[in-house]
Amino acid sequence: MLKIATIALVSSFALSAFAANSSAPERSVELKDGTTVHVFRDGKMGMEDKFGRPFLMSNGHVMEARDGTKIQMKGNEVWRVAAPAQLYRGN
Repeated sequence: MLKIATIALVSSFALSAFAANSSAPERSVELKDGTTVHVFRDGKMGMEDKFGRPFLMSNGHVMEARDGTKIQMKGNEVWRVAAPAQLYRGN
């Protein structure tokens, strides 16, 4: 019985660590207008405004980074950007 409880406890920690890691951005790019686009491992993206709040951006929208490179929006992963902020605030 103790062995089953230990396995359940360890697996719950492993699953929560996997869930936290899956929403971590691979890289973040600051744009000319002060917003930030977060690129995740699967290639999808999420946006933050200049105040750090997640917001919607249409799929296929072309944005310009501070260094002048063009980035085309792929996906709209607002929930991935918002999830860490909600955990931090306790919502």
